[in-house]
Amino acid sequence: MPAATVLADDTLKKYASDESEWHWKFAAIKAHIFELQGKFNESLALLSAELPARFRDSDFAVRRKLTQALSLANTQHSRDAAELISQAQTLAETKHPELIGEVALRRGTVCFIANNIRCAETAYRAGLEGAREHNDPYFEAAALSGLGIVYTRLERYDEAIEWDRKALHVAQSAGARYSLAQILGNTAWCYRKLGDYENALALYKQAEEVSRQARIIGDQIYWLAAISNTYYEQGDLADAEEFLAQGVSLAREQDDKTILLQYLNALAAIAVDNGQATAAGKYFQEAQNLARSGADSVALQDLAIVGGRVQQENRDFAGAKRTFQRIAQDGNSDSSQKWGAEANLAQIYVKEGAAIDAEREYRHLLGTIEGVRSSVQTEELRLSFLASVMAFYDDYVDFLVARKRTEEALRVAELSRARTLAEGLGRKDSEPDAPRNFHPQRLAKQLRSILLFYWIGPKHSYLWVITPQKVACVALAEQSDIDPAMQSYRKAIVNGGDVLASSDSNGKKLYEMLVGPAQGLIPKNSHLIVLPAESLYGLNFETLIAPDPAPHYWIEDVTLSETASLTLLSGAAAKSPVAKKSLLLVGNPEAASLEFPPLAQAQSEMQKVSAHFAHDQSKVLEGRQATASAYLQSDPQQFSYLHFVAHGTASLTRPLESAVILSREGDSYKLYAREIVAHPLDARLVTISACNGAGTRAYAGEGLVGLSWAFLRAGAHNVIASLWEVSDASSTGQLMDKLYEGLDRGEEPAVALRNAKLFILNNNSGSVFRKPFYWAPFQLYAGS
Repeated sequence: MPAATVLADDTLKKYASDESEWHWKFAAIKAHIFELQGKFNESLALLSAELPARFRDSDFAVRRKLTQALSLANTQHSRDAAELISQAQTLAETKHPELIGEVALRRGTVCFIANNIRCAETAYRAGLEGAREHNDPYFEAAALSGLGIVYTRLERYDEAIEWDRKALHVAQSAGARYSLAQILGNTAWCYRKLGDYENALALYKQAEEVSRQARIIGDQIYWLAAISNTYYEQGDLADAEEFLAQGVSLAREQDDKTILLQYLNALAAIAVDNGQATAAGKYFQEAQNLARSGADSVALQDLAIVGGRVQQENRDFAGAKRTFQRIAQDGNSDSSQKWGAEANLAQIYVKEGAAIDAEREYRHLLGTIEGVRSSVQTEELRLSFLASVMAFYDDYVDFLVARKRTEEALRVAELSRARTLAEGLGRKDSEPDAPRNFHPQRLAKQLRSILLFYWIGPKHSYLWVITPQKVACVALAEQSDIDPAMQSYRKAIVNGGDVLASSDSNGKKLYEMLVGPAQGLIPKNSHLIVLPAESLYGLNFETLIAPDPAPHYWIEDVTLSETASLTLLSGAAAKSPVAKKSLLLVGNPEAASLEFPPLAQAQSEMQKVSAHFAHDQSKVLEGRQATASAYLQSDPQQFSYLHFVAHGTASLTRPLESAVILSREGDSYKLYAREIVAHPLDARLVTISACNGAGTRAYAGEGLVGLSWAFLRAGAHNVIASLWEVSDASSTGQLMDKLYEGLDRGEEPAVALRNAKLFILNNNSGSVFRKPFYWAPFQLYAGS
């Protein structure tokens, strides 16, 4: 962009006379550069001189009108912008048909800025057709990106992301940096709205880098604001302020009122969260003054929400209620603005002691959220959605617990759990409007277990202990205490620490915080099913250190398994036992690459596992036969046991790209989680003897999503998977042998796995295998 500006300036100096055609051409080019930089007034000023009559039918006359139209649209003169687009359309049709597609593309942008979304969609499609007809990748990328933005505004985020992926491919191939930044940023917006903050931040930062390198300062400022907003939505106020500080001075220098309005709005919101009512009011007032000179509907509604929060902070509850009610009912509000307004209304009613009104708002809020979630068709995108709204569930749960409505609070908490997994398995009772067929005590009785349902919130944390006789809710320590202890303890275990011998304080502290408050409800030798939350998805509760009579791992007192939701458990309780005993054993593949060398103990483990099944009961895919296609073609639904002995990978950003590493077939050697999901199972047990089989990324409400989630989603009743990387030269083969010995004796998978772990723990005196790094990575996940 700087080089283009210098070239335009030099050429204008060379052709300073307005008699020269080049003077007018390069004046139009420089005006277009100003428009791309967000300098709309400078662009319009440069084009204010009337074009001489002899040039009025030229190609640059068309482009000049397009630049004027976009600058006018961005300064809220939509009617004048639309008139110029029409003039450009007429001139292109009569004199320059090669520019019709470009005119359509710019019409789409003008319509979009004016919030005429249907007009924008039609125009962008016409622009795409024209770009492809003239083999113009720059305009093709811009048209595809425009369609992505249209579907984003319509809140059809999965469709928007698909358009953006197509646009990204074209823009990268063509080196279209301006379009590239726009595409990355819009995709980031979609992920952010779906609660996938990790992908959103990565894409926003890429967009900011592209704009910074291209010296497109206006866009760079916009992306800095977007990064700040993403941190803010995660509750990370420090990083949010840091990125605002980077951009706010640039925004003031640019004198771009639209982006400065966003910055002031964000600063006001942070000030409210920090209890700085005076500062919040100051930022809000400046933003309001800017908005009077023109702002789009999204910015105005965001500003109104902050204004309502400032009123609420100043205890002007009547004014705040009027503000939020208007936003909730306004057709110009997007769904996230509506549910934000409804959440604030509920909070005000709680403060006023109007419990009935508060509950009405909470119920309406969940309905608004569900309406958006149900519109997302792509399963992988639905996984992250609840992350953006968990704070609202948290408020509702707190509201119900405070009123001693224990089971109702549990039901609301359950509505946030494993929705995508349950829906994929056809569980209609996971839906918010499903009949109230919610009987947790009956479920505990059917499963002969005690259920431990955890809720970890920023304000309050709870544990519901569900027994056949009662449902009790106990308060837990704050999340700010639980999370650091959990992370430190997990790190000590994964690093091979002997946490019992060292009397690790975090192991004891976690036991006291997570189990201690309910210890009287959990008899020794109980069968427990844990439903974790937040950071607890990465914890194996068996490793907690119980204090009495002497410090010991909790696995010695109880049998533990884990599940994602009560809904899934109710399906498991209703399942009839698998009659046929049969095994599909896949593993010991040929080395696919240097990254995945041969597993020294794989053959031994394969032999130990297969020894527990008769020859006619098993199918073994080993060595070069252990391929992804061989697994998929083996009709895995016919087997009651599946066992994998191989390397595994876990994708952090796209967990359904997690994979079992098998033998190479051409360029392929991975059995992806997305492929596993697509092939139904009815297995009693799937065992993934591979690294990170449980996945490395936890989604709000869904838990860890990776290979174990995929096998559960495919229909497996139980899955054993690892929480961290497992050493091949460890006790894994011995543990698996003992596991199948227990299954041969008729033990349930959870009991057999526990007994196998206790064998390793109690029969390796003085050995490193007593450390939980070796026996505790494998965890049993109960499915449907």
